[in-house]
Amino acid sequence: MSSREPLKKQAQRVAAGEVTAVPSPCMSICRMDMDTGLCEGCLRMLDEIAAWGRMSEEEKRDVWMQLSERIAKEQA
Repeated sequence: MSSREPLKKQAQRVAAGEVTAVPSPCMSICRMDMDTGLCEGCLRMLDEIAAWGRMSEEEKRDVWMQLSERIAKEQA
């Protein structure tokens, strides 16, 4: 199983509308990759992490969609 598999599965659940309250993608691996600007655990950018608590459910779903794209790009 890929280390991204839990994040990928949760992204699929969010996209399918299987969750009512959009969960945080935090994986408790909080290290920023200076080359990509993404967290090594959840693949979010610092501004996405900082704004998460203030985002609407729709905005959070949008971030999850971006995470799906980032995971796919990583695995390509």
